Amino acid sequence: MVDALSCFSFIGNFFGVLPYNAAWPSLIAEATEAEIEPLVLAGVLLSLITVYLAAKVGGELCARVNLPPVLGELLGGVIVGVSALHLIVFPEGAGETGSMLMELVKSTSSMDSEGLLAVFRGESEVVSILAELGVIILLFEIGLESDLKELIRVGPQAAIVAVIGVVLPFALGTTGLIALFNIATIPAVFAGAALTATSIGITAKVLAEIQKLSSKEGQIIIGAAVLDDVLGIIVLAVVASLAKTGEIQVQNVVILIVSAAAFLVGAIFVGRLLSPLFVGLVDQMQTRGELIITSLIFAFVLSYIAATIQLEAILGAFAAGLILAETPKHKELEEQIIPIADMLVPIFFVTVGARTDVSVLNPLNPDNREGLIIASFLVLVAIIGKVVTGFAIFGQPGINRLAIGVGMIPRGEVGLVFAGVGSASGALSESLEAAIIVMVILTTFVAPPLLRIVFKDSDSIPPDDEVQVVASTPSEEQPTTS
Repeated sequence: MVDALSCFSFIGNFFGVLPYNAAWPSLIAEATEAEIEPLVLAGVLLSLITVYLAAKVGGELCARVNLPPVLGELLGGVIVGVSALHLIVFPEGAGETGSMLMELVKSTSSMDSEGLLAVFRGESEVVSILAELGVIILLFEIGLESDLKELIRVGPQAAIVAVIGVVLPFALGTTGLIALFNIATIPAVFAGAALTATSIGITAKVLAEIQKLSSKEGQIIIGAAVLDDVLGIIVLAVVASLAKTGEIQVQNVVILIVSAAAFLVGAIFVGRLLSPLFVGLVDQMQTRGELIITSLIFAFVLSYIAATIQLEAILGAFAAGLILAETPKHKELEEQIIPIADMLVPIFFVTVGARTDVSVLNPLNPDNREGLIIASFLVLVAIIGKVVTGFAIFGQPGINRLAIGVGMIPRGEVGLVFAGVGSASGALSESLEAAIIVMVILTTFVAPPLLRIVFKDSDSIPPDDEVQVVASTPSEEQPTTS
């Protein structure tokens, strides 16, 4: 079991979900393998029970008041997380105290405090990795439901939305923080970079729930969010290098840009060439799960390649979904991936909420006030900087531009990554870090209901050409004047 826990630590470090702690081996050595193994499993099972209850209760409540269920999963995560019940917490948020679930585990075992801390870290890493798998499955499912030809067709519009959605918030945020709040250049650049992010997972889930994923607006949003993710990774690499060395390493930035472009284009091109072989291989198999297992292997291979070249693993999963959506097996595969997504995706959204500390929103705490003032500015820039992107769309009459802009608003876990990197580098002050977290919280929770509203409003308005036809056709009952 010691080896297994070491693997969890390595995998968590690889995905960036939890930094490796050098004290682990000594902590684990003080507890026997027979003691740790069942307790880690027990902690994971208790965590999953809590996650699923929070997801279903929150999702059902939101669905009954006509709000996106994903918002309920996020809120459920906040309630069971570090902000309220402390049932689902992680070492970076709980310190050495552990979670309430660990107290329950402790009460049913004879484990000492140091051994229990090792169990807590092991349980936390397993849950974090399951959450990472959840978002990988989500993006694979979104890729399956997307139309590659439509994505290519709206590619120029998606690229414009992505570029403006990165450049405008970054420029407004950075210059505003320097000019209005006298913040130093490097911290201001970090905060401005956090404004560039877009959480493709949250937006895609809402679009799927309201059945707008395959719409022209939905495809532009997804295409732009994927490009935005790539651009966000590049921006993060640049500002992280700036914080560490005080200068930008142009060579690394160029390598990252070339790698991203080569991966996305190459994976889709090669994948489409090999897709007939994939279908033939699946048709020849005689065991259970031949389609879903082979597809997951393909998705995980592309996710691994993306991760190894310093991109997000979710980009590989999305590319795999796009490729397999072009095969005759895509309908069958869509049906088979749903139960897996239902099992893993809620873990991702609940843990995003659980990691969010809403105490930074409390204005009664004097330590929060400076951060809240800065946060008000960041939230304004975060919303405006993304909403205006939709109005840059060209050659698309009758398209819902406001919906496209709103779809780019949520920062979600991506924004928290920027805040975490900035905090770890020492570039951010406590007030500026709190301001970024507030911005992430508000944009994450405001975007899903807004997205549903703007799409609902557009559905109630007939298209421009239909209005013109109705207006130009005289009613038979209406009297004419001579």
